[in-house]
Amino acid sequence: MSSENNSSLRDDQDIHSKPWFGLTYLIFLYLPLFFWQDRPASAIVASLIATALFVPAHFASYRAPTGKQSLALVLLVAALAYALIPFNPGGNTLMIYAIAMAAATLPMRTAIRLSVAMFAVMAVEFWWVLPRPEMAIAYVGSVAVIGAMVVTGILYSRARARSNAELRLTQDEVRRLATVAERERIGRDLHDLLGHTLSVVAIKSELAGKLLDRDLAAAREQIREVEHVARQALAQVREAVAGIRAAGFQAELAASRLALLSADVRLDQRLAPIEIGGEVETVLAMTLREAVTNVLRHAQAGRVEVELGENEGRLRLTIADDGRGGIESHGNGLAGMRERLVAIGGTLEIDSPLGGGTRLLVRAPREVKR
Repeated sequence: MSSENNSSLRDDQDIHSKPWFGLTYLIFLYLPLFFWQDRPASAIVASLIATALFVPAHFASYRAPTGKQSLALVLLVAALAYALIPFNPGGNTLMIYAIAMAAATLPMRTAIRLSVAMFAVMAVEFWWVLPRPEMAIAYVGSVAVIGAMVVTGILYSRARARSNAELRLTQDEVRRLATVAERERIGRDLHDLLGHTLSVVAIKSELAGKLLDRDLAAAREQIREVEHVARQALAQVREAVAGIRAAGFQAELAASRLALLSADVRLDQRLAPIEIGGEVETVLAMTLREAVTNVLRHAQAGRVEVELGENEGRLRLTIADDGRGGIESHGNGLAGMRERLVAIGGTLEIDSPLGGGTRLLVRAPREVKR
């Protein structure tokens, strides 16, 4: 595992990812000594030496070592376990540490194979050094159960960290696509707005230049028309620049998906390929934003559906969630949402039975005719 991946894993784990907390399990190394009636001094000395050698290796495993360094640390801790077991059966605790280190720092298949191999060697050693088979089975069984739980937990944490990393990449990609979509919208609007206007200005300016020597009055008329067209274009540009602050519907949908995803709410969408006027699109985007905000703040939902279609020449936008429902039609920003829709000739219907989720139905024209 690379340093970066290992670091990500540590960041996503719980208190067990803290080196000092991990040392608390060393108490199980010394536990057999407390129940040993004729406890030899060699067992105590061997346990202390093994602990002194283990602690630096334990901390080193938290410093994102390379693959070879990780393997060396795992083998070192396993060797300490093998060396301590003849003196103190509690040395199997170090074997659990070795298995945990392998699961946390080595590739998954390598970790599992190495853990099985280390466990098998330890089982043979216990069978060889302990006086009674039942004791060997007890010590080996404890390592088998605890080791399996540790490996499963750590591998799950690694999978979760990997999934979170992929999710962050997906979110970054969605943000990028939303930015690209918004830039395309702005470029398209400006092209539609200025393309024709600037062509007219160029043609009339050229014509006025040709008329200056032949028909001064006609040239002045052309210049007045250029001024009129330019002023109209300036007003339209001001409106467009003000509207740029409002996201397009696709960009707002992408932003909504990210916001819901961060709250573990799923968003399903069904969008028909419909051309929408700029002012209508802005109102629909603001409606979607307000609806998603209400879902995040009040609905306690797990799923949101957004559907955009057309019926009898009018747009039909449905935003539904499976939350607790029971919202008031005049609250939660819905009054402002309704006012914006009425201004473009649209309507808003709300169905929110208590405990049955909320469904907003928006009907609006494809474009506003002035």
